[in-house]
Amino acid sequence: MNAPIDPDRFPIPDYIAAIAPYVGGKPISEVAREYGLDENSIVKLASNENPLGMPPAAQRAIDAALREVGRYPDGNGYELKQALSAKYDVPLDWLTLGNGSNDILELAARVFLAPGKSAVFSQFSFIVYPLATQAAGARSIVVPATQVLGHDLAAMHAAIEADTQVVFLANPNNPTGTFLPAAQIENFIASISPRVIVVLDEAYNEYLPSHLRFDSVAWVRRYPNLIISRTFSKAYGLAGMRVGFAIAQPVVTDVLNRIRQPFNVNCLAQAAAVAALADTAFVERSAAINAAGYRQLTTAFDALDLPYIESFGNFVLVRVGDAARINLELLRRGIIVRPVANYGLPEWLRITIGLEHENRAFLDALGAALNA
Repeated sequence: MNAPIDPDRFPIPDYIAAIAPYVGGKPISEVAREYGLDENSIVKLASNENPLGMPPAAQRAIDAALREVGRYPDGNGYELKQALSAKYDVPLDWLTLGNGSNDILELAARVFLAPGKSAVFSQFSFIVYPLATQAAGARSIVVPATQVLGHDLAAMHAAIEADTQVVFLANPNNPTGTFLPAAQIENFIASISPRVIVVLDEAYNEYLPSHLRFDSVAWVRRYPNLIISRTFSKAYGLAGMRVGFAIAQPVVTDVLNRIRQPFNVNCLAQAAAVAALADTAFVERSAAINAAGYRQLTTAFDALDLPYIESFGNFVLVRVGDAARINLELLRRGIIVRPVANYGLPEWLRITIGLEHENRAFLDALGAALNA
């Protein structure tokens, strides 16, 4: 529990004092200690990590880069930017590197938001959006979600006010997994004032089936108010390395880099990301395993008569009723998933899609928990 802040001794802004810190999924070691379990028996399906771990090519790159850890990393990330530039066909000065894509989201908020400004985002979207907005002293405009817990773009457009500087838009969305087709998103970007920055968060883009993928980078060439945010934490298997990046036109990129910490992506992370970016076979395998795991989980949810949201990421949001009780029962059985009561969804759990045996262990434990 956070200790209360003495405003007389530590005079900080009210909007900072009111922030509830972000809490991630429980680590395996913590659950092992708390419930007296063997770490090797625990299955973690809580944080949307790649169940394959990091690509072997990234591991080799890290091993080779270890000799450089006594020196500061390349603050400009030249080799990684070169690789990203080649992959996405954009100039180097369109790229910003982040300590994970969270860093990119927070940089955008720090640059474009301030007290007296506002940001628009959807209900049931990534919790970092309100946190980053509040940390900048700005006002959050939360737009009610659709019946399937997705983004209502028409309502988001209508919610933009004179002081709105940023719109956060996740596609696919976390924690619901919902997806918006390309035409709807581009029409939305084209319809709003160019003075409003649109941050298009595509952390789960690589899990989309081929028929749903689109070239969002092409939109950056047409819309100078667009920032695309991507990450290496999901399909690329580098969650622990903390590497993200933004693609935007040079004017936006320049201001993002003015406040970016000079060494925000370490040398091992840069080397791993370069190698992972080149390993397309690993990403394709990750997507295939994810698709099979999604079918495994949702088939079981159908059999259990548990409602779930159709997901386009590497996780599924499922309604289990008393989610706090079910989560506790799962933890006792060595299964870590993600409760989402902090998103206003107290009856739901978010389940990361794992390997076949991990999914099976979860489903067996879920059946026992439901009947406990």
